[in-house]
Amino acid sequence: MTLDALQFLILSVSGWITRRQQHAIDYMKEENRLLKERLAGKRIRFTDRERRRLAMKAKVLDRKTLNGVACIVTPDTLLRWYRQLVAQKYDSSQRKGPGRPRIKEVIQNLVIRMALENETWGYTRIKGALKNLGYEVGRTTIKRILAENVIDPAPIRGKHMPWSKFLKAHWGVISAADFFNVEALTLCGLVRYYVLFVIDLKTRWVDIVGIVHQPNGDWMKQIAKQITDPIDGILLNTKYLIHDRDPLFTGEFQAILKSSGIKTVKLPTKSPDLNAYAERFVLSIKSESLSRVIPLGENHLRQIVFSYVDHYHQERNHQGLKNKLITTKKSVFDPKSKIKRHSRLGGLLNFYYRDAA
Repeated sequence: MTLDALQFLILSVSGWITRRQQHAIDYMKEENRLLKERLAGKRIRFTDRERRRLAMKAKVLDRKTLNGVACIVTPDTLLRWYRQLVAQKYDSSQRKGPGRPRIKEVIQNLVIRMALENETWGYTRIKGALKNLGYEVGRTTIKRILAENVIDPAPIRGKHMPWSKFLKAHWGVISAADFFNVEALTLCGLVRYYVLFVIDLKTRWVDIVGIVHQPNGDWMKQIAKQITDPIDGILLNTKYLIHDRDPLFTGEFQAILKSSGIKTVKLPTKSPDLNAYAERFVLSIKSESLSRVIPLGENHLRQIVFSYVDHYHQERNHQGLKNKLITTKKSVFDPKSKIKRHSRLGGLLNFYYRDAA
């Protein structure tokens, strides 16, 4: 075979291969156009891995070729992806070491704990206590941690006791008083009644001390004498009574309590969270009974309130008391006995029990 014949044969074969590749390319381009038409108006989101794959393939092609081939992604986007790929290769920011290390979380928690549990401890005292535990922390760092967590320094922190700590320190000898009102339907129309109650914060025991249409100073004076009675007053074991700034808690009311050895603690304005136990009782009695019954006069209202209080004491589990009853019955029930139901207020309040063994 001559050289010319060999060259002709090679050209013929290469031309055939080129045509085959061109046909394949034309098919792929047409397929891409059809896919793009199908996805008209819809944005295709590529993963980072997919972007890298397309960018690497696009780099070897010029813009003119890409204009004829790329259908889903524009040539400018493909080239931008490739530039980002190159930039990431030489980006050393991710390999830089961290700056000044942050105080370990365990140390920060210890600083906060020591400051809250010891009102008179200053920065140096806390620093010494941390050193006893093997932690070397500077006074400036301790100061910054307390400032970031809105904790006052020792001289200021020691002058007042946190409310939560005050409650725990006087647990068992502190009660709360509060009012709530109820609209009752009477022959004269709707009449608003005021209900005054006292709750023991430790046991959650509630006493309804008065229900009246128009409370006044004289009525509150009589209530004060009633709850401080030396024989059967409900505040016999109470040393502190907290209440809001309702004007009904008059000076005479507070003086009578003071003469019986009970100190009244007046709460700041607009601070219902500081009387949370009383507020929770109001929410319970209203949502579980009063909002579901229309009180027909004062007598009916009293029946509803006292029925609920009995249920509250004897038949309602309290999450704040580890989901137990306030009045725990010590009798052992027979697990094989029939389950019974005790209902109040026409079935609004129910209690399920078994007979005692």
